[in-house]
Amino acid sequence: MSERLIMVTPDDVPTGSDSKVNGHLMSNILPPKSYLHRAFSAFIFRPSDGRLLLQKRADEKITFPSMWTNTCCSHPLWLDAEREEKGQMGVRRAVQRKLLHELGIPLETIKLDEMVYVTRIHYLAPSDGKWGEHEIDYVMFIVADVPLEPSPNEVSDTKYVSKDELEAFFKDPQNSFTPWFKLIAQSFLYKWWDHLLEGGKADLERVKGLIESGGERDTIQRMVE
Repeated sequence: MSERLIMVTPDDVPTGSDSKVNGHLMSNILPPKSYLHRAFSAFIFRPSDGRLLLQKRADEKITFPSMWTNTCCSHPLWLDAEREEKGQMGVRRAVQRKLLHELGIPLETIKLDEMVYVTRIHYLAPSDGKWGEHEIDYVMFIVADVPLEPSPNEVSDTKYVSKDELEAFFKDPQNSFTPWFKLIAQSFLYKWWDHLLEGGKADLERVKGLIESGGERDTIQRMVE
């Protein structure tokens, strides 16, 4: 928790850095302090059938432990390489770093230019009375076959799901999910997933143009009151 987050304004303009501890304390997140940091949510789809890779967060995670979520969700850090904003390059490097750290996916498996930036969402979600999230979250799509060697300190389980299976998974009361994953699924994931799978196999090139022309990637989607 000593790593430094990129603190931002509601328009995603960096203002400096702070520790992960300070960035996730509800006493700092709530007004009047309203701490806000940059984050990402990566979604990896299997090329052969378009199934989405999910992970279940480890029990010892401070925020949202033991919950199912998208492939990988974390933060770019206050490092020169991860603060580069042109082409979301800093976020892309952070995605590579965390896929290796959490899931054991080698850096060379997913190239930076193979990630498709979808949009940004601004959301706030308490985890418990002490911890929570308040983020500008970059949504990144990836189509790749990946080897997995999850870190048990980060991930307790993984699974691939189809769109129909995920919808059923959400409805099962025995399962719990991170709030950002549900927000992204309800607002963006399903409609782009349909385009991704036209023709039977996952093809990012098919939806890349639609995403780029849709206007959503240029706008921060506000999901806070």
